[in-house]
Amino acid sequence: MTTISDETGLSLERRSLTAALRAVATAACLPYLGLKIAWIAGSRVGIPEGSALLDHRLVMAVANSVTVLMDASVVVLALLLTRPWGQRVPALLLAVPMWAATGLLAPIMVGFPVQLVGTAIGGGEAPAAAEEPFLHDWVFGVVYGGFILQGLALGTLFVLYAQKRWGRLWRGRVWDLPSAATGTFMRGTAVAGSLLALFPAAMHTLWAVGGTTALPADRVLQRTTPFYLLEGVRVGFAVLAVTAVLLLAFRLRPAMPVRGPLAAAWVGASALGAWAGWMIIGALMPESDEGKQTPALLMLTYAGEMISGLLLTCAVASLLRRRGA
Repeated sequence: MTTISDETGLSLERRSLTAALRAVATAACLPYLGLKIAWIAGSRVGIPEGSALLDHRLVMAVANSVTVLMDASVVVLALLLTRPWGQRVPALLLAVPMWAATGLLAPIMVGFPVQLVGTAIGGGEAPAAAEEPFLHDWVFGVVYGGFILQGLALGTLFVLYAQKRWGRLWRGRVWDLPSAATGTFMRGTAVAGSLLALFPAAMHTLWAVGGTTALPADRVLQRTTPFYLLEGVRVGFAVLAVTAVLLLAFRLRPAMPVRGPLAAAWVGASALGAWAGWMIIGALMPESDEGKQTPALLMLTYAGEMISGLLLTCAVASLLRRRGA
């Protein structure tokens, strides 16, 4: 009776926790969704005069509609991760949107607090020659604060969900990984992804220390302490992804528990792939000044970063699939 009572209590406690996290994830979407819907309707709340967002209104309306659907998908994921029917969803249909959500939210969860600290210590005022900001400062605080809450709530729900459904895949230590799980395909994609990550990591390092190669002229003018710190964060995610994936692929630290490097590989690889993909989409958006063009080397940096993230993700997926089999 004691065991049954304890298990029931734990079950109720877990349901209460997941319900609370689902509510937080849903509520955290409201500021972003509210602003985007207002902008689609024609409102200028949070947008200063002269902002580039006021140009190409049709394009921006379409882009805002897409991002509304993206953020609304967080609510769908929160339901999927907390309802009984979510346990029956095919793994791929869950893994792909969670990979994208992790890759888009993790850089914000790390980068935005780092930028706030950098602004407080080193200042974040743009040079006088910089262009008019495209959003008021308070918008970033509201939106990114919501993103951080989304990431914390959704990430915790995903860990609880994965522990219940796939917990066996991250048990044990690195030396327990069978050679079949870390075979030729995983090692090949791990090495290819790691080599490909070197170039974008070098470019982000260059920008973090003050270099301007491949940066558009307007971005050069707008560099502040937060810019340099954010570039350093990008380097950090590349190092995290490459280190974790190679550690798993070649079993470099045999006594280390699998769950640590596996989580790091998932977060790092998704941050490389999804965020770089998002930057490519942003770079392809029409500019109000027809003379402005994204430098080819910058696009090459983003493309290399995205492909390396995808290759490293394939290495992790291969490990999970083979170990599960």
